[in-house]
Amino acid sequence: MKMEHRLAQIMLLLCGPLLVFSAAAQEQSIRPGINRHFEDPDWQQWVNTFERPGREVYDQRHAIVAASKVRPGMTVADIGAGTGLFTRLFASAVKPKGTVYAIDIASTFIDNILRTCREQGLSNVTGIVNTPVDIGLPADSIDLAFMADTYHHFEYPQQTLASIHQALRSEGRVIIIDFRRDPRISSKWVMGHVRSNKAQVIQELQAAGFRLVDDKPLMRTNYFLEFVKSGKEEGE
Repeated sequence: MKMEHRLAQIMLLLCGPLLVFSAAAQEQSIRPGINRHFEDPDWQQWVNTFERPGREVYDQRHAIVAASKVRPGMTVADIGAGTGLFTRLFASAVKPKGTVYAIDIASTFIDNILRTCREQGLSNVTGIVNTPVDIGLPADSIDLAFMADTYHHFEYPQQTLASIHQALRSEGRVIIIDFRRDPRISSKWVMGHVRSNKAQVIQELQAAGFRLVDDKPLMRTNYFLEFVKSGKEEGE
């Protein structure tokens, strides 16, 4: 028994630092409660919010899809798919052999996206209810990760971006559309709700292993950034 006790002490001494390091490396939520409105969302309320004339990404939805350069046969992840506005547009664009993953933390959204896709004859959409830290896709499974007004809702951006990086195939792309956080043009709601400006988002994506390849002047109150999967920033 003494020998077993001694071995246990040795293992604790050896593993202790690793456990401490793992706990320290665990990312903390940077925006606790940011997604509370989506825990049990009212589907029709959010359709009225997201899919209405006057919302910039809705008004520019066809230009956004064109700028995303999706084509038949591609595999696209619509992350933070919400009511499925872009999921359905991408599903039509990648037919007949392409696939779209509608990914959201709210099962209500996913259930209704799949329902509306069935109603429109779109059979190439797969729904995934993801966690706040992982998009729920296997490695090397997608060509494009698309996020429209979603990135500022990431509670754990480092871990979520790592899961996106892993899911993308070699030279896979990321498109982030989000609100410009600029007091000269942004509403009071955006200034209080959106965590970071465009420059900070670019910095975070580069640190996560993505290279900026385009910054399209497509919209006024939203920016359109395109990245390609690469390695970590030099020196990291």
